[in-house]
Amino acid sequence: MEFFKIKRDIPFMKHALIFNVVSFLTFALAVFFLITRGLHLSVEFTGGTVMEVAYSQPADLTKVRGTVSSLGYSDVLVQNFGTSRDVMIRLPVQKDQTSAQQSAVVLDALKKASPDVEMRRTEFVGPQVGQELALDGLKALAFVIIGIMVYLAVRFEWKYAVAAIIANLHDVIIIMGFFAFFQWEFSLAVLAAILAVLGYSVNESVVIFDRIREAFRRFRKMTPIEVIDHGITANISRTIITHGSTQLMVLSMLIFGGETLHYFAMALTIGILFGIYSSVFVAAAIAMWLGVKREDLIKPTGRRDGDANDPNAGAVV
Repeated sequence: MEFFKIKRDIPFMKHALIFNVVSFLTFALAVFFLITRGLHLSVEFTGGTVMEVAYSQPADLTKVRGTVSSLGYSDVLVQNFGTSRDVMIRLPVQKDQTSAQQSAVVLDALKKASPDVEMRRTEFVGPQVGQELALDGLKALAFVIIGIMVYLAVRFEWKYAVAAIIANLHDVIIIMGFFAFFQWEFSLAVLAAILAVLGYSVNESVVIFDRIREAFRRFRKMTPIEVIDHGITANISRTIITHGSTQLMVLSMLIFGGETLHYFAMALTIGILFGIYSSVFVAAAIAMWLGVKREDLIKPTGRRDGDANDPNAGAVV
């Protein structure tokens, strides 16, 4: 299905150097903010107190969040779990208070706002647990990256694997750079969004690489640059439809999902926008710089060009 039929190939690779310079500058800024400002890690990584309370009626999360924030907590996570009457509250570590004292103070404030609230459970998440979660998250990210590289190297060729993984890491670092610059809370949900963006971006890269490989088969007289331009142009309609519909869904979560889904949806929004750019332009441009050619993807059959008895002589399959 093509809603946007483009008859002439757009010379994307003519501006490949500009795309790569923009990518490098954006990437460098993201790294700079990560080094100078660092990530604002959530309670899941730094440790803190987890409270579970229950109300007799569906809880007003905005009111609960406001009550807890009035106690001086700027980094607090308030969300439903199980039912709309059950609320989980995550509090950061306070140097002058124990976990029990924190729970008592917060429960007292909640009872003043809503006398029907009951404490169900409270526990302390130590910094060691947070460090283990951070380490496990990094391992998950590393395994995803390695898996993507192996998959692309097997399905296509190592040049495409290198190009795609550089482009995808470009997306990951830029997402983290945004969170470092604005000091948004980096939680496990955000990490899950980053892993989702990796899979989403590599899917776009695979589709474009398939189009390029198909163009190498069909147009033997085209240069590699012309083939790459044709592959990207032929995929524009699919890119607009797929990414546009996905972005609408993510924007609905960002606008209407509330504070619980806000940073998760924000990470996905940034990742999808930059994922389009990197998959379409960065990955293809890097593959071009690496010198990708027809022989990398399609092996000759051994027949010679010009065989009068073979209409497909010289073709690559």
